[in-house]
Amino acid sequence: MIAVRAESLTGAPSSTAGRQGAVRIADTVVRLVAAVALVAATANATLDDGTTIARDPADIGDGGASRGAADPSRVAPRAEWMVAAYGGSPTTYPSDVRITKTGVHDFTVKDVAWQGLPFISPIYYGVRIVRWFAGGRMGSMLDFTHSKAISRRDQEAQFEGTLDGKPAPEKALIGDIFKKLEASHGHNMLTLNGLFRLPSFSLRLAPYVGLGAGVSLPHSEVHVRSEPSRTYEYQMAGPVGQAIIGVEFRLPRVSYFLEYKFTLADYRMPLTGRDGYILITDLLAQFQRWWKGEEPPGGWAQTRFTSHEVIGGLGVRFNAGP
Repeated sequence: MIAVRAESLTGAPSSTAGRQGAVRIADTVVRLVAAVALVAATANATLDDGTTIARDPADIGDGGASRGAADPSRVAPRAEWMVAAYGGSPTTYPSDVRITKTGVHDFTVKDVAWQGLPFISPIYYGVRIVRWFAGGRMGSMLDFTHSKAISRRDQEAQFEGTLDGKPAPEKALIGDIFKKLEASHGHNMLTLNGLFRLPSFSLRLAPYVGLGAGVSLPHSEVHVRSEPSRTYEYQMAGPVGQAIIGVEFRLPRVSYFLEYKFTLADYRMPLTGRDGYILITDLLAQFQRWWKGEEPPGGWAQTRFTSHEVIGGLGVRFNAGP
């Protein structure tokens, strides 16, 4: 989610808490506005369908069953656009996390367990734009998913390698080594997908599959306790891929859908020790550091997020042709 993240490294604790509260309020307001807009668009589409049915004289008497909302041409897949939003729940496998900083750190935390907490703010959500081509069999989709991956600081994990120039402990609580190890604002994925509709026994039910690839855009939050500052910013962290299978329930202008997604994201996060603000400025700063060949002062954090995600949502469709 593109939202202001304001927490100064030098500010007083009360000021920091106030800014964090403002961020949470801003997040909530943005989500509420988006939800209201989507509900309004859906209601408008549904009311428009009802008005069309009511004023169609063919709905009265013989033959009316072939018109209005019951008209197969209004629900059958065809060339069209769809704008949709969804919620869901992810399950992410444990993964190793490697921290490297030349001459200081080169250690791996084994099998870090990740929490998704999809119904705790910031919640799990996604938005997408779908384009089905002529005939409605093949399509494409731009899909943005906001998930989360939060380590459990009370987890006792195995450590290998060097921490602060000394052998890392064989076992330690994650919270004893890290103040923060998460992507809670969030584990964001932007993908371009190809879609294919499967045969169906009903015009209203349209099963589909898809495959896509893109980039991960997490809000990285990593702070090794021995480091002077945290990394708290949006970043482009690496490639992501996803496979999907779902079913769409089609009304004349509105679709509901249920979907399973499998996602795989490789992360390589620069530990800049920087507090970020908004997505665009954070990515610009990252690009400028890369262009100048600058190494991040805190080193790098690497991991892989492998997730199962079950989602449900609704979309509004727009005709793209005859």
